[in-house]
Amino acid sequence: MTFKALLVEKNDEGKTSASVQELDESRLPEGDVTVAVEYSTLNYKDGLCVGPGGGLVRNYPHVPGIDFAGTVLESSDDWYKPGDKVVLTGWRVGEAWWGGYSQKARVKGEWLVPLPEGLSTRNAMAIGTAGFTAMLAVMALENHGLKPGNGPVLVTGAAGGVGSVATAILANLGHEVAAVTGRESTWEYLKSLGASSIVPRDDVNETVKRPLEAETWAGCIDAVGGAMLARVLGQMKYGTSVAAVGLAGGAALPATVIPFLLRGINLLGIDSVMRPYEARLPAWERLAKDLPMDKLDAMIQPAKLEDLPKLGADILKGQVKGRVVVDLNA
Repeated sequence: MTFKALLVEKNDEGKTSASVQELDESRLPEGDVTVAVEYSTLNYKDGLCVGPGGGLVRNYPHVPGIDFAGTVLESSDDWYKPGDKVVLTGWRVGEAWWGGYSQKARVKGEWLVPLPEGLSTRNAMAIGTAGFTAMLAVMALENHGLKPGNGPVLVTGAAGGVGSVATAILANLGHEVAAVTGRESTWEYLKSLGASSIVPRDDVNETVKRPLEAETWAGCIDAVGGAMLARVLGQMKYGTSVAAVGLAGGAALPATVIPFLLRGINLLGIDSVMRPYEARLPAWERLAKDLPMDKLDAMIQPAKLEDLPKLGADILKGQVKGRVVVDLNA
């Protein structure tokens, strides 16, 4: 039996290329559970893996795709049986292991999560790693005292995958959301997700000499990092928290410790890749409950396997809005 997949190959000169190919089942990696993949999605990491440089890929040929959702075909894991609907995000799948840009995938059962009640496999991939990360960030802020009515919550990179889901969840929970974007074309989109106000990227994209500015934000989900994160730290209200989820603006943090010492700010690192099963399940259950499905539908950009090389390049340039959902059977 063969299946269709996006295969990334490297030639003798070290150059990589991606193409849709028919592969035999014998090429699937080892694992406990074989899944008929119905949908996958596109993340920044996927752009790195699909692109010319190969990014995070260890061995070639390789099937990228760090997320997938589908139906179990075969299982030697007691937790799953044929016919079960499942979701996978993280665990280095799509990087070190063959991933979801394939009609079939084989993985370790412990990496899977049962599809939450109320979610379709398509909606699960509209959420994907980006939405899962957004939910973890919201939960971390809540665990550190964030409540509706505390004041505006800043979301940086708001038109991207993490930012879009974070904006919709926070607004649905009753928070006032200030959405940061550098593209005026996304303003109406962000308002439709529930953003109360739009903050132009240039307003917070440069560090200033003053380590502290006016106390403005009651919380922040930051997908940008770099100079923007440094600037935002000096604008946080006393005792509040920033959940750091990305580094699109760079890994360096040109900040001082003053916001932490004088205002008691918390900087919370959010990892979604190696998060254990026991922590994944509550986040997925919250997503099924707290993320409005009509808002989720508005984020979706449908795609096919053949579209991924171009979309992978686009996401690295910050040119993808919302959530790309890849139909493996289109």
